[in-house]
Amino acid sequence: MEIKIFADADAVAIAAAKIIAVEARAAVAARGKFVMAVSGGRTPWQMLRALAGEEVPWKNVHVVQVDERIAPAGDADRNLTHLRESLLSHAPLPPEQIYAMPVESSDLDAAAKNYAHTLEQICGAPPVLDLAHLGLGADGHTASLIPGDSVLEVADRDVALTGIYQKRRRMTLTYPLLNRARRILWVVTGAEKVEMLVRLRAADVSIPAGKIHQENALALADAAAAEKL
Repeated sequence: MEIKIFADADAVAIAAAKIIAVEARAAVAARGKFVMAVSGGRTPWQMLRALAGEEVPWKNVHVVQVDERIAPAGDADRNLTHLRESLLSHAPLPPEQIYAMPVESSDLDAAAKNYAHTLEQICGAPPVLDLAHLGLGADGHTASLIPGDSVLEVADRDVALTGIYQKRRRMTLTYPLLNRARRILWVVTGAEKVEMLVRLRAADVSIPAGKIHQENALALADAAAAEKL
């Protein structure tokens, strides 16, 4: 896995946006569409706002969620709330081409299956993402693949539910789907990520992030996170 280091989180966000734009243009040229899965976080929202200023074939872009908290519509905890604000307010992406995880459903197991079906409709069966954007937690989690949670063992579903983590359950993409992605883009910022970035680079499978395949992965880190590399 290649790792590129930048001065700060703002520089990481700008660089990530440029990479996504290049990947989007290449995917549309090759296959007619670009499907990316997006994680949450402050730097990713900056990244998406920066992406709005890049040359992107927006009418052929489809955005899905890497994970989402089980919370009401519009809740500040929802990744979707920030995803829509970051993209729809700044870029000419058709609103219907953001695909929200159906976490408001009364039947979450059925909702997870429905989202997996949606992914198949967008990018084939089994679904293959053009790009999966991932973050890295200070505990080694990525997406909502959480240390000690049974979701780590899911091998037969592309979308699954977690137990309670930081006060909420989550819906998340699973290893099978993430590891089929044509490109993995890690965005890692902050001094609290120092130890885990070292372990990620080493493909340490004792942390959830270490089980993501690295052949097609690129990590962008700020100097604070990369201090021990």
